[in-house]
Amino acid sequence: MIAIIDYGMGNLRSVQKAFEKIGVTARIVPFPRDIEKASGIVLPGVGAFGQAMENLRAIGWDVALRDAVKRGVPFIGICLGMQLLFESSEEMGQHEGLGILRGEVKRFDGSLKVPQMGWNQMHIRQSSPLLRDVAEGSYAFFVHSYYCAPRDPSIVLATTDYGIDFASVVGSGNVFGAQFHPEKSQAVGLKMLENFAELVKRSA
Repeated sequence: MIAIIDYGMGNLRSVQKAFEKIGVTARIVPFPRDIEKASGIVLPGVGAFGQAMENLRAIGWDVALRDAVKRGVPFIGICLGMQLLFESSEEMGQHEGLGILRGEVKRFDGSLKVPQMGWNQMHIRQSSPLLRDVAEGSYAFFVHSYYCAPRDPSIVLATTDYGIDFASVVGSGNVFGAQFHPEKSQAVGLKMLENFAELVKRSA
């Protein structure tokens, strides 16, 4: 069972429908106990980093998600969900993240139109099962004002140029993140979700 985490800040149904399109069952789960037997975890997210972390901590999602990662459960964060994987964010003050990945979340330079909204290209920096059969230069759909700056460059799987080259896909062990919305990125996004589902299947 792939669990989609419901903490009050995600476009959950659209993510679930994207999995349905590729023939994969994914369940929206509202409580940390619901992931004890999950074979894969998806953390979506839309909104502010600080509020998201507050919501996660309120019922213990933060602890449950870290524990699941330690158990080796395949995990992917989407958009804000990717940002929450990191140690901190400067969005509306300083906020502590889940700390699963080392690095911080920063705002785009003031000279750029923020948020970045629309289609932009991924430049693949290293091979990964998550990016299997995803072509170099593929377009994905982004909506964000902040970007992730990993401390360890070896976790950057793909970058995207928006004034700077920022990490648009990351991966470390069983943990992955996509700054764009796979569920809105047509064939490319569905392929990545299919690849994630295959990782889940192999690790079960």
